[in-house]
Amino acid sequence: MGHKAPKYVVSGITALGGLLFGYDIGIMASILQMERFLDYFNHPGPLAVGVIVSSLTIGCFLGSLLSGPLADWYSRKRTIMLGALVCTFGAAIQFGSINREMLVAGRFVSGLAVGVLSSVVPMYQSETAPPENRGRMVSLQQWAITWGIFLAFGIDYGCSFIDGPKQFRLPLGLQIVPSIVLLFTMAFMPYSPRWLVAHDYTNDARHVLGRLRAYGHVSAPEVQEELRLIRETISHEREAKDSSYWDLLKFPNRRRTLIGCGMQFMQQFTGINTLMLYAPTIFRDIGLNSIQSIALCQAINGLVNVLATVPAILWIDRWGRRPTLLIGTVCIIIFYLALSLLMRSYDTLADASSQESAIFKSARSTGFASICMVYLVVASFAFSWGPCGWLVPSEIFPNHLRAKANSITTSTNWITNFIVTLLSPMLLHSGGWKLILAFSVIMVANLVVIYLFLPETKGLSLEEMDAVFGDS
Repeated sequence: MGHKAPKYVVSGITALGGLLFGYDIGIMASILQMERFLDYFNHPGPLAVGVIVSSLTIGCFLGSLLSGPLADWYSRKRTIMLGALVCTFGAAIQFGSINREMLVAGRFVSGLAVGVLSSVVPMYQSETAPPENRGRMVSLQQWAITWGIFLAFGIDYGCSFIDGPKQFRLPLGLQIVPSIVLLFTMAFMPYSPRWLVAHDYTNDARHVLGRLRAYGHVSAPEVQEELRLIRETISHEREAKDSSYWDLLKFPNRRRTLIGCGMQFMQQFTGINTLMLYAPTIFRDIGLNSIQSIALCQAINGLVNVLATVPAILWIDRWGRRPTLLIGTVCIIIFYLALSLLMRSYDTLADASSQESAIFKSARSTGFASICMVYLVVASFAFSWGPCGWLVPSEIFPNHLRAKANSITTSTNWITNFIVTLLSPMLLHSGGWKLILAFSVIMVANLVVIYLFLPETKGLSLEEMDAVFGDS
């Protein structure tokens, strides 16, 4: 790996924030089907389930709004450490929950941390990565999210064999481990060189760039050139521009803001969190009965998510953002349409079948095909909208607005996530195939928006984004 090692270490360690993000999202999916959980919390209905799940996203929404001022004032690095600390407390509250209210409170606290981490981690990775590998470095965040989801699903499956309250308490408590690891390892990571220059720590920024780009040789030409470009850009921004939230709505930043918020909005309306969080409900509705079989299918779902993200990590800086998103969107549309038709067919066949009939066998085959379609939708999302949804907003904004802009774009993700996760249980309960069909229609709209409005940004430095968006 040579001189590339430091940047991979930095991006890899900070990606633990993504692992926490994914674990918190995924952990409730199978827990909601566990018999001991349902007995302990008095069998919550669809609305109560929506509140339990979406309480995390409300915390994420508020945490992402706080992340902008914190990252500008307290630094990207220390804000990530603060998020890890808060996440530890949230996990402890969930682990010790004795009623629904305490569980909701714990998920809300964890949400505050995840909201901060989901905004600041990709921004930190973007600011420390070289232009030619920035897509790969930020995609490590999405890969870590998929690993967090997979670990959550796998742990849920293992714990489904435990009898008693440990069946659900152990998965909730284990999220403390990665949060503590992130807290202590971040202490050894460098500050963002762009944050250092913006706060007049130019010599420190030179040493950080030397470590990241040239084995610590601060006099290397590439280090001097990048530092010069950063200093010139920040100096120009100080002279010519303010850095308030209001400036995000002014020309030329308005277009960037619409694209950044639009990417996060559209990512959530791919329906991915409905599949990640409520796939067990879909699996149950298409014929799976035992918690072990449901948890196993969900664990496979998580593994598909992990493996399908790998191509984006390896080749997104070669493919580009636009082609990756367009191809992924077309695939999702096709597989969603197939899934909705299969679920509709299963409902019809299941109503007419008995275990001795040929219709029953046809229903089982339809259910199996539906599960495969769920996996194909997840795989299509994983190599496209998964990484690009976080990558594009983290790289398109100017340095003086990046933290504030990422807090707004990430909060858009979380408020949209809240709406989707709150309503999905009730919509699935009233007619799951109709919800899946609606997602396919929404994806057609996403396809049009990406084709018409998203510029290509691969290979450009963060400072060169001004030319793409008409600043200079």
